[in-house]
Amino acid sequence: MQSIVNPSAIQTPLAGDRVNFKGVIAVSIGHFVHDVYSSFLAPLLPLLIEKLSMSLTQAGLLSTVMQLPALINPWIGSLADRISVRWFLILAPALTAVPMSLIGVAPTYGILLILMLFAGISISVFHVPAPVVVARMSGDRKGMGMSFFMVGGEAARAVGPMAAVGLVALMGLDGFYPVMVVSFACSAMLLLATRDLPVTRTAAAPVPLTQTWRSMRHILMPITGILVARGFMHGCMASFLPTFIAMNTGNLWLAGAGLTIFEIAGVAGVMVAGTLSDRFGRRRLLTLSLLGAPISLLAFVWVDGWLAYAMLVLTGFTLLSTTPVMLALVQENAVESPSAANGLFMMISFLARSAVVVIVGMTGDLIGLKTTYIIFALVGFIGLPFVFQLPADTKTKTVLQRP
Repeated sequence: MQSIVNPSAIQTPLAGDRVNFKGVIAVSIGHFVHDVYSSFLAPLLPLLIEKLSMSLTQAGLLSTVMQLPALINPWIGSLADRISVRWFLILAPALTAVPMSLIGVAPTYGILLILMLFAGISISVFHVPAPVVVARMSGDRKGMGMSFFMVGGEAARAVGPMAAVGLVALMGLDGFYPVMVVSFACSAMLLLATRDLPVTRTAAAPVPLTQTWRSMRHILMPITGILVARGFMHGCMASFLPTFIAMNTGNLWLAGAGLTIFEIAGVAGVMVAGTLSDRFGRRRLLTLSLLGAPISLLAFVWVDGWLAYAMLVLTGFTLLSTTPVMLALVQENAVESPSAANGLFMMISFLARSAVVVIVGMTGDLIGLKTTYIIFALVGFIGLPFVFQLPADTKTKTVLQRP
């Protein structure tokens, strides 16, 4: 099998089951910085709704447009299987930060949609190849590697909301755009940190996407059902939680704090679930998560005060913990074209979330967000039967690709 990547971008491929912790941590830090910027929309949505006089449906469409580039994820993945993905990882944080830092100065709803589209393209460019790089550097501990990677993302979404609210409080909605400069430093860090990392190895001939789908459909079809059912709950929380809390309390700081609590709990969830799934099996962890998430979300809506925030912690822990487990499932079953397989997974994941966000927004306009949360928490239980269509749990192992 012959490599066509730039030899200056890689050294010797990982040997055996050795874990490259340095590489995993570097990409995870890049994931953190990148996703801090991509998390700006939800906490600032109440202010944008007021500034541009948007309906909840229009607000939900912003997230959908941001996810629209997910349609090209499989082709990005197919490309990443044939060339070095190093520059994908280096440039994406800065390319995402620029439009996300400009949302406060967008003069019209149309301009805001354009900014979301450009941010979405950069998000896809980063998220498709990055898990593949992490999987290759994780040896036989893919669940652990995916947990580290997802901790970067979930920690970003925990820090991002409060950072966005704090920056707007200090600098104003129209004046916080200079924060984009931090992303340039992150790109410079990745430029240095990935010089000697094994980023990709590829077959002499590209594998068609149809062949990748056929070889992976026993994994991707059940995961699609899980992602759609989970997507309704995720749409409620990730896109409308600050709006839900602000409508009930009138306090934007509490709204931002609520999303931060949710995401911090998600950090713990992704760290625990991915690592434990290496030991106890992917299906077992997914079952526990998909039972706990709708139950805790229903409890969050029905209770008040500090108990509601306790339920918010449990919801974030269970709902967000599914992603590293599914990423590990995809990568350990994708032998010939791991980036393309991850592109298919990411396309399904992003589309499942983005499509339902519009439905959540429309339902919220019609019957109110509280009733909407209850309905879509119940929908979350639909994901359980799909878990049992996945391959039975076995001791996980790495299928190594030889150069």
